[in-house]
Amino acid sequence: MRLLMPLLHARRLRRAARDHFGWRRLRAGQLDAMKAVLSRRDVLVVLPTGAGKSAVYQVPATVLPGPTVVISPLLALQQDQIAALNERCSSRGRDKPGLRAVRVSSAETPTQQAAAFEAVRRGEARFLFITPEQLSNPDRLTEVRLLRPALVAVDEAHCISAWGNDFRPDYLALGHMIRGMGRPPIAALTATASPPVRDDIIGHLRLRRPRVVVSGLDRHNLFLEVAHCPTEDYRWRRLVALLREGERPGIVYVPTRRAAEELCERLTAAGFPAQAYHGGMAAGERERRHNDFLAGRVPLMVATSAFGMGIDKSDIRWVAHVALPDSPDSYFQEIGRAGRDGAPARALLLWRAEDIGLQRFFSGGAPDETELRDLAAVLRTGDPLSRTGLRDRTGLSPRKLGRLLSLLEQVDAAVTLGNNKITAPSYAPAPAEAARAALAEAERQQAVQRSRTDMMRAFAESRSCRGQALLTYFGEHMTRPCGHCDNCSAGSSSDAASTGPFPLHSTVRHADWGTGMVMGYEADRMTVLFDDVGYKTLSVPVVREQGLLT
Repeated sequence: MRLLMPLLHARRLRRAARDHFGWRRLRAGQLDAMKAVLSRRDVLVVLPTGAGKSAVYQVPATVLPGPTVVISPLLALQQDQIAALNERCSSRGRDKPGLRAVRVSSAETPTQQAAAFEAVRRGEARFLFITPEQLSNPDRLTEVRLLRPALVAVDEAHCISAWGNDFRPDYLALGHMIRGMGRPPIAALTATASPPVRDDIIGHLRLRRPRVVVSGLDRHNLFLEVAHCPTEDYRWRRLVALLREGERPGIVYVPTRRAAEELCERLTAAGFPAQAYHGGMAAGERERRHNDFLAGRVPLMVATSAFGMGIDKSDIRWVAHVALPDSPDSYFQEIGRAGRDGAPARALLLWRAEDIGLQRFFSGGAPDETELRDLAAVLRTGDPLSRTGLRDRTGLSPRKLGRLLSLLEQVDAAVTLGNNKITAPSYAPAPAEAARAALAEAERQQAVQRSRTDMMRAFAESRSCRGQALLTYFGEHMTRPCGHCDNCSAGSSSDAASTGPFPLHSTVRHADWGTGMVMGYEADRMTVLFDDVGYKTLSVPVVREQGLLT
């Protein structure tokens, strides 16, 4: 019977996909993840944009014995998914109400929020969409627990990672929040997650022996092109050439809010009407521009990384970067928005060496040791406190408090209880020792982040297949050149499969850098992801001759 269960799950899932969604087939990555969900296992799913990540929780939810809670960071993204589910619910008829979705967020009135909970309790709605900020309220968390959810889906799970610039304090507490719901199985979903980010997601969400599904990262219809720009004028001329040649719509990514405004004005003055988008704009204006782009009223958007999640638009023909992204993670996430319809699309990176200094600045400095020590001391005295109480006691901003708490938790100096209040565990180190350990952990994380930027630069400078280089970073192996990058087109990519002294994904050790994992080989170089210092690219001949790795 145990051997038959995967076959029975697959049959049941295919039937649900056909009956509820009209899908005649499921992709291999989708089906593998769905079977894990139906077996009540935690699952981490990495599928590229447009590959059907949402289906991973939507299809099993129609047969699970209870509601599915969907935690998502953006109201616009939630609204699109809710509208699609409710439209399908209506089209399938009243006899199939299992697709109805409701939401509890700051956009709903208290009356609407109460009605949403009642619809789930009565079985009239199968999906409850909610934001992390709502779940940080203990009373709201109790309401969700009483629904007895069968599954929790965490969308855009990379937001939980402490590696990126878009730090989300409430996302970091999701592991504790989900435990407060009764700890149903978790499906964590993202379009891009390198091994360090995957580890971060698994750790913060406290996934239990998760089934990790990584599939379809190579986008055959997306042409990858990189140009080194010796001057800003050259970079401008290359961008203008793309605009004159390229179809619409397109997105230009810039590193700062000021750059978004200035480049938008310059493009418009040059005859390329554009709109700017960044996190410093009023929420209403951001929403209007977001909707205008989706509706085709804005053919050219100049944006920071704030313009990303929730762009459910299939016909974006190109994505350009006018500065080096902070990591291949960010780059892959952003170029993944082009060509979702399967038609040819372009990804153009225009970079300068000066971009590296800007990314170093964005990575920020080390946390303040005194603030860490003082926070650790507060946690050791008196009753457990909520985050609001801790902000009142310490004067720290929500963003800084979230970062410091995360670091203290990682060194066993803080713990979040079932009621979402925070204290120091009985085994916590003394405040001074906790601060030193947390500072060391922060320095380790920054070393990894610097290595990610170094990998992005190596990708930009590479004369070999860019598709292979990207997949190597994400821990995947492409045996042949991709055939859809500038280096492949120029004939500089080699057909020979690169090998080396250690098997892929084997564990190795360096005398100074410690333990690492072999991620891939490219020509005479190998990439190793070290636990403490991040990604390093080594010469294979030197590794062989000097015995650098064991």
